[in-house]
Amino acid sequence: MADDISELRRILKTCRTLAIVGLSAEWHRPSFFAAKYMQEHGYRVVPVNPRYETILGERCWPSLEAIPHPVDLVDVFRRTEDVLPIAQQAVAIGARCLWQQIGVKNLEADALVRAAGLESVMDRCVKIEHARLFGGLHWAGVNTKVISARRPV
Repeated sequence: MADDISELRRILKTCRTLAIVGLSAEWHRPSFFAAKYMQEHGYRVVPVNPRYETILGERCWPSLEAIPHPVDLVDVFRRTEDVLPIAQQAVAIGARCLWQQIGVKNLEADALVRAAGLESVMDRCVKIEHARLFGGLHWAGVNTKVISARRPV
């Protein structure tokens, strides 16, 4: 499981197309807030939720397998028990990383994707990690655990 600063930074630098499974169109939901932040920071957000037609100006897909273009990272905003089938789909579509959001930690899905050669992140938020590792949280006085006199590029 990718868990150190350099691995997380590399994943967020190289994975630019994010399929967000369970993305809600409701502005006050954490998934919407995270997706909007990532979109505003240059990432392509691909919503995956059969309940909606579009979210954040992007077409919404009913499943990962329905997406007609490559996806780098699958970000999961679902319950822990719902992750395994999503992990199987992530492997099937050739994603490079499965990212389980804060509070989501399916060890079976983690083992499955790592065995298939994907990277795996569990129990972390892409928005928080991006802000922490690429400059954003330090202005608010948050200890980012990143010690450097240089701002990362």
